[in-house]
Amino acid sequence: MYSHLLSLAIWTPIVAGFLVLATGSDRNAGVARGIALIGALLGLAVTLPLYTGFDPATSTMQFVEILRWIPFLNIRYALGVDGISVLFVILNSFITVLVILAGWKVVENKVAQYNAAFLIMSGLMNGIFTALDGILFYVFFEASLIPLYIIVGVWGGPRRVYAAIKFFLYTLLGSLLFLLALLYLHVESMQYVKGGTFSILDWQRMPLTLEAQGWLFLAFLIAFAVKVPMFPVHTWLPDAHVEAPTGGSVVLAAIALKLGAYGFLRFSLPITPDAAHEYAGLLIALSLIAVVYIGLIALVQTDMKKLVAYSSIAHMGFVTLGFFLFSALGVEGALVQMISHGFVSAAMFLCIGVLYDRMHSRQIADYGGVINTMPRFAALFLFFAMANAGLPATSGFVGEFMVILAAVKFNFWVAFAAASTLIIGAAYTLWMYKRVIFGAIANDHVRALTDLSRRETLILVLLALCVLGMGLYPAPFTEVMHASVQNLLDHIAHSKILPIR
Repeated sequence: MYSHLLSLAIWTPIVAGFLVLATGSDRNAGVARGIALIGALLGLAVTLPLYTGFDPATSTMQFVEILRWIPFLNIRYALGVDGISVLFVILNSFITVLVILAGWKVVENKVAQYNAAFLIMSGLMNGIFTALDGILFYVFFEASLIPLYIIVGVWGGPRRVYAAIKFFLYTLLGSLLFLLALLYLHVESMQYVKGGTFSILDWQRMPLTLEAQGWLFLAFLIAFAVKVPMFPVHTWLPDAHVEAPTGGSVVLAAIALKLGAYGFLRFSLPITPDAAHEYAGLLIALSLIAVVYIGLIALVQTDMKKLVAYSSIAHMGFVTLGFFLFSALGVEGALVQMISHGFVSAAMFLCIGVLYDRMHSRQIADYGGVINTMPRFAALFLFFAMANAGLPATSGFVGEFMVILAAVKFNFWVAFAAASTLIIGAAYTLWMYKRVIFGAIANDHVRALTDLSRRETLILVLLALCVLGMGLYPAPFTEVMHASVQNLLDHIAHSKILPIR
């Protein structure tokens, strides 16, 4: 009964997206929205059995599907999930439902195209998290960016074209190097498999020289660092967030940033384990720069969206830091942080979107005293702000705490620098919240604000339950990933390299 769940997770939202496109002009906007919501809900429904039917005791790939795709190149349509990837498929499908709901009344121009872009992107991103063939992964990896370019470029702000082009240029170089690395691995695999292979799992078992691993690791690093994004290739993200519509910012922060981090776990660490050890110091340093320096940059932002965008870079620094500590606590903490950031960043951008829809401004100075006119919103926004700052009993605390504990075992000063985010993160988050929410009503625009609608309340309450539930009881998340994480670390610890030829 579980034989084609992964294909359904990929193609259900994609087919729904094309059905939405078929509704045509904005005269059928209501029909387009209805089909989009049904498609998103069906897309989420087919992913839930992935969790209920998942066996957390094994690290092997589950729900595997393999079909011949391009036989003469030995390229296959191969899908599967393990404890590292299964949660991201469900998270992606869940966020898609919220994005469709969030844009229900807000987007009035090209409604069908807007909703279709998110549905198609959702299916393509599920393809990334499930692909077991290198070329299939690459196709999904690149194709998923096209809807995001369109969303930013069509429904974005005044500088949307600049932001979309900058995003494209940053990702182009990394994508080319990634493709070259895949082709090199295919050629190397000809020594072990007749005709070569693009199987990611076969590549992970393939011995490579330290020199080859070094070049491959650098190619992977450039490709994935742009997507995370890591310092110093992070500058495209604030521009993309500021210009993107609310739904675009939500998906960009909650899911798209996770693609690069996932690439490290699927390619960099298992395929080039010795090079990963060699370059671990560099990655830890870049991660700490993201945590500390980018956090300080967030402190001086005057635009709410840009502040949360820089906050996302700092939080993703914890993710890459946890990966390169090479401990189960660090890697699992990083994975928990990825999922938590998906919930919290989505909620933060949705809250900013609620204010922007009413006042058409993201400038902190234009607000003040919002609690007087929007008390329900102020309460939920406070909860998410606390989670963003890492308050205990929220999901934002769990992942960061696990990574800091792993860092203490690795090096005290690394842990000390990482722990500074608890102060810096609280500083910029609470500073923004205080200026926007508290105090006397700043102006007539704030006085005219109306509180959350039932649709907006539903979206934010669902996210609040996820953030609180994960913060109070993270075991359902960590138990799923434990076997796969331990298998990955065992593979890295027992890797065998060939002498440099």
